[in-house]
Amino acid sequence: MPTPDLSEFADFAATIAAEARDIGQKYFRQPHDVSSKSDGTPVTIADLEIEQRARLLIAEQYPDHGVYGEEEGGEDNTHSEWLWVIDPIDGTKSFATGKRTFGCLIALLQDRKPVLGIIDMPSLDERWLGIKDQPTLYNGQPCRTAKTPSLQNATLNATTPDMFSPDEWCVFSRMSEVVRFRQFGADCYAYGLLACGFTDLVLEAGLGRFDYLALVPVIEGAGGCISDWQGRPLTFDSAGQALASANETLHARALDFLGSVI
Repeated sequence: MPTPDLSEFADFAATIAAEARDIGQKYFRQPHDVSSKSDGTPVTIADLEIEQRARLLIAEQYPDHGVYGEEEGGEDNTHSEWLWVIDPIDGTKSFATGKRTFGCLIALLQDRKPVLGIIDMPSLDERWLGIKDQPTLYNGQPCRTAKTPSLQNATLNATTPDMFSPDEWCVFSRMSEVVRFRQFGADCYAYGLLACGFTDLVLEAGLGRFDYLALVPVIEGAGGCISDWQGRPLTFDSAGQALASANETLHARALDFLGSVI
């Protein structure tokens, strides 16, 4: 069979995102239970229903593709050439407490490397689409990262201090002393804002594959850079540390700084 082009996959991913948005909005700010998973992180009916719907759509359209999701895993099929990685609700704590910064992350990997990513913000009506070697689209229009060249003029983001180990928190704190200012609490929205040029750096740790893989095509297609803390590309096999920067110059300087303090 001929290999489908990425535009076909992008249209299909948009269908998943649209259905995920409908489900998320159905439950947002409505009474529902919040359960704790074995790792202590929260899960809601929206998380479960979105992932189940995504899996059904993928199985119907691409039955030979693998699927890996935050709620149901899928380690047994992660060596498929084409692999979908789904975070049904990135920012479940935000979702459960009525904050609009929750999102849905959809990634498509080829040979365990991300080639397509969507950041969808259901309650904000914002969506980023990244496709390998193509410009990132924000609500259908190209977007670009900032040209900030120096750490001293950059803004720094992370979802929460709780995501860092003690050693990692020391590293984040050291970088916080150098940059213009730091912010917390945006979940995946921070990466979308970086792609649009409104912030400059995101430094995070303790991420699952479903947290970072969709971000790669979005950031890179907008002119930014994203890697682990050592500068290595993010793949399915990365360890969960991520550095996203607005441009190559800033990324190189951030990596140099990390290398000097780690």
